Amino acid sequence: MTTTHLTAAKAGHPHRDCSRPEPLHLVDDRVSVCFEVCPPRPGGEISERDARRVGMARKLTAARLRYCGLEALVDDATLIISELVTNAIQHGDGDQITVTMTVRGGFLHLAVHGGTPGRPVARSAPEDAECGRGLFLVDWLASAHGGTWGTSDDGTTTWCCLAVPGGQS
Repeated sequence: MTTTHLTAAKAGHPHRDCSRPEPLHLVDDRVSVCFEVCPPRPGGEISERDARRVGMARKLTAARLRYCGLEALVDDATLIISELVTNAIQHGDGDQITVTMTVRGGFLHLAVHGGTPGRPVARSAPEDAECGRGLFLVDWLASAHGGTWGTSDDGTTTWCCLAVPGGQS
């Protein structure tokens, strides 16, 4: 089951016209989607259903950023979301993932909540490894966009923030 929560109503205008993009505003530029995932498999293999969930998170991210006029961040933000959601599925023991995107203070904030405490660490994978570079990429992309990444105090959410071109907020 997929539950999508889109928060886009302005104070005093609960039924705003969504047919045309408006300038970004602190109070209304948050999108969150929550979806169920399968329990982790030995070796971190992701089920076909969960692989589709990763793709859905990428598509939602791309669509929202384009709607907000942030096309310049689409490729890097979708890669970051893909890596964070994949890590939450592979290394988590929960049955639900929540992806949240917020634009505020000149930054795009991306967060993936998996509910499993832990402290992911970016590492260098061997040259011939087929996995193990996800957080290294997240770290590199965040730095390239004047941002950073980390985890919540309880370790259940991994987040990343990227500077918004032109400082929109």
